[in-house]
Amino acid sequence: MSWRSVGRPKAPPLVCAGRLKNAMRLTALEEAAEAIGLKLDQGVAEARAICPVLDVIEEDLPADRRLLEAMADWCDRYTPLVALDGKNGIFLDITGCAHLFGGERALLKDILFRLFHLGLEVRGAISSSPGLSWAVSRFGSSGIIEPGKMEEALAPLPVASLRLGEDTVVALQKLGLKQVGDILTAARAPLARRFGSQLLLRLDQALGRDEEPISPRRPVASLSAERRLCEPVQAEDDILRLAGQLGEALKPGLEARGVGGRIFELLLFRVDGRVFRIAAGASKPLREPKRIAALFSERIKAVHDDLDAGFGYEIVRLNVQRYEKFDAAQGDFDGNGQSDQSLAVFIDQVAARLGRECLQVFELHESHVPERASIFVPAADALPDQHRSIEASHSGFARAERPLRLFRVPELVETFAAEVPDGPPLRFRWRRAMHEVRRAEGPERLAAEWWIDGEAAPLRDYFRLEVKTGHRFWMFREGLYNSGVAPRWLMHGVFA
Repeated sequence: MSWRSVGRPKAPPLVCAGRLKNAMRLTALEEAAEAIGLKLDQGVAEARAICPVLDVIEEDLPADRRLLEAMADWCDRYTPLVALDGKNGIFLDITGCAHLFGGERALLKDILFRLFHLGLEVRGAISSSPGLSWAVSRFGSSGIIEPGKMEEALAPLPVASLRLGEDTVVALQKLGLKQVGDILTAARAPLARRFGSQLLLRLDQALGRDEEPISPRRPVASLSAERRLCEPVQAEDDILRLAGQLGEALKPGLEARGVGGRIFELLLFRVDGRVFRIAAGASKPLREPKRIAALFSERIKAVHDDLDAGFGYEIVRLNVQRYEKFDAAQGDFDGNGQSDQSLAVFIDQVAARLGRECLQVFELHESHVPERASIFVPAADALPDQHRSIEASHSGFARAERPLRLFRVPELVETFAAEVPDGPPLRFRWRRAMHEVRRAEGPERLAAEWWIDGEAAPLRDYFRLEVKTGHRFWMFREGLYNSGVAPRWLMHGVFA
């Protein structure tokens, strides 16, 4: 698919130029520039010699990419399988979608018509292979190629339409093989020996003999429901009402699979072609339409300033991006099971408004090193696994008592009269205060993780110390006395 602007007032021919092969060359042309004989990759100096009044502007590759991605978002209304093709092309896999728009011919006409009225003139083709559609849309004319007429449509096109390298195209033209039809009638073995297997692969792909899947730019939703509106909507209340209706439409599909949605995506297709995507996650699998709509109520409030309705939205779609098993359980009569539900609703509302990272909880991590034994995770991700985490905390190896407060970074301690080789200190100074040890338990030896800290990382011997003032500390000795390097004592935590 290619495009150029239309409706431009009378002016000198317009071209875009960029640095290519260490020279400023033409990268895009309008029709008026093509009519006077200018070509892509032509030098700017040569182009100005042909047309002294030529209007040359510098290309803006990031802006071109944003335009292409915006067009790809707009094409999501026809199929979820949309892929970008180079700098100026888009692939649509419309398998199973064409009948929703009155057939392939009506779908293609609708695409071209709508883009024309958005200010873009495009060319497109529909066939049973991406390669043939690519060739016809760039070197032929827009249309539909029937399966039985693929060779007939491909034969008159130049060999460059097979998506070959520049060197291969030049070599074929030197031999007089300028059109694809010249290759179709030639023996395949000599062509493979002379030009390699890529030539025959591209030919077979264009003819549909070798399957060529396209890679969608976005993951395909597990379940989806949409509404096409006769009158565009602008108000947030109308959007939320439609989100609830779409949630009702998704509920039977979720129930049939025995799952609930964890991540939902609301797509709003604006009349002028812009598409807004609003994602919302749930701490537990959801099926209830009201709770789904409530998620997007908070999300829309959070992105209110960035959500410009313009002249309104003509299509509203709700996708289930991720789902998990839904454990349906009947609540008890005294309502004791409502606390978990209330907590999940609270987490969902706060995460939707302020982001998933705003509420975090500890989760056990499989590590002997104390500062790595737990990690922070978003509460919305940890809630479904609470029971699993609790069970995991009571299983595995037995550990000694851990302090209530664990320091993020252990603090150095000055010790006096430590028992050698494996005993605790009798006195120590920490934070300018001297403490005398009254009771000690240990040592508890913990080895470092060699795949993280290295094989030469020193051992740790942990002690639980009680001083005469009644305070209890968790200290460790890093290293051994007989290792040749003086060990260090560090404070790692404080007991209640």
